[in-house]
Amino acid sequence: MATSGTYVTEVPLKGSAEKHYKRWRNENHLFPDAIGHHIQGVTVHDGEWDSHGAIKIWNYTLDGKPEMFKERREIDDENMAVTFVGLEGHVMEQLKVYDTILQFIQKSPDDIVCKITMTWEKRADDSPEPSNYMKLVKSLAADMDAHVLKA
Repeated sequence: MATSGTYVTEVPLKGSAEKHYKRWRNENHLFPDAIGHHIQGVTVHDGEWDSHGAIKIWNYTLDGKPEMFKERREIDDENMAVTFVGLEGHVMEQLKVYDTILQFIQKSPDDIVCKITMTWEKRADDSPEPSNYMKLVKSLAADMDAHVLKA
C-alpha cells in the first residue's frame, strides 16, 4: 500500500463565514478575476455552478507551471463546507486520492477561519507528498479574503 496522509490547517479570514462560504460554494467563476495569479479559469463540466455533485475543471498555476484539476463538488451547507474530490489532472498523476475540504467557521463576530483538510494517497511510495498543493490551497483561501470583503 502506498503512503497516505492528511494535512490540516486554518487560515484566518475577515468578514463573515457565510460570505466566504458562498464564494467557494457558488461563485467559482469569479476566481480568475479575483486571484488570476493562481486561477486562470474554472469551467463547469457537468451540473451547475452551485450544485452538489457538479464536476468542474480548474486551470491554475503551481510553482510557475500551468496545471489542470478536474473535481467533483460535495456541498455541506449545515457545516459551511465544500469538498473537492479529485478526479483527473496533474495532481492525480501522482495521487490515487486527493480530497480537499474547505470549512468556514465563525469563531466569534471578528474571528473567522477557513479550516482546510486535505486527504491524499500516493500512487507510488517514491512520489512526493502533495505539500505544494496544500500551500496553494492556503494561498487561495488567504488571497480570496480581500476579494470577498469587497463584494
